[in-house]
Amino acid sequence: MEGGAGRFAERRREQRRDRLAGPGYADIEELQNIIRAVRTAGARTDHSTGIHIHVGAERFDAKSVVNLVKLVHKQERLLEHALGVSEQRLARYCRPIEARFIEALEARRPKTMSDVRDAWYGRSGETPSRYHSSRYRGLNLNSLFFRGTLEFRYFNGTLHAGEVKAYVQLVLAMAAKALSSKAASSKRREFNPATAKYDFRVVLLHLGLIGEEFKTARLHLTKKLAGSAAWKGERRDRRPAMDTQPATESEEVGDARAA
Repeated sequence: MEGGAGRFAERRREQRRDRLAGPGYADIEELQNIIRAVRTAGARTDHSTGIHIHVGAERFDAKSVVNLVKLVHKQERLLEHALGVSEQRLARYCRPIEARFIEALEARRPKTMSDVRDAWYGRSGETPSRYHSSRYRGLNLNSLFFRGTLEFRYFNGTLHAGEVKAYVQLVLAMAAKALSSKAASSKRREFNPATAKYDFRVVLLHLGLIGEEFKTARLHLTKKLAGSAAWKGERRDRRPAMDTQPATESEEVGDARAA
């Protein structure tokens, strides 16, 4: 059993490297060094700043874009709390995915990127522009139709290099999941503050952010959430001694498979 679990975990690590490899992932260390240099030079962030991460859409078709939209929509409440998005930014600069858009995707079942574009803008023949009003969503598809990138706007401004690395890893993992999935559910997950840390950890594992390689990413992405990362609900009360113990990689693989 141990050997089988070890081989499975190794295959998962290889699959993650294959999925996430590329210029964006390879350049994270350089990006972190730039952030540290800017911070050392005296740069500061405040509540009015945000980070926007773009993913090139060259490998995306209508199906994978819809997968990504549904994946993000399902976990959006958790994402917003995990990332500490302020009410001000949620109301203006990174509004949630529009319910009308999700309803249009479910009704039309887009087959082409033109179908997705018409669902996004709510009408056919819309000409994308840089400052189109639809850009102010946490997941911005106006950027896809204007410049060919998928834009994630949920992230607060920070000069913490580890946090920025975690944000990039999260976005790349979501993109990889959308590309590799046959389908996705858009049913929105209800946010439960009592179990939020555990719930989001399971989401991260399901995205492939498993093991030592992504330990720091999981730490940064769950640190704002309440509850235990190891146990959900009453299980914490039954086994309090285990609450602070980190999960092993085999346990994490099991959680991800159950997600």
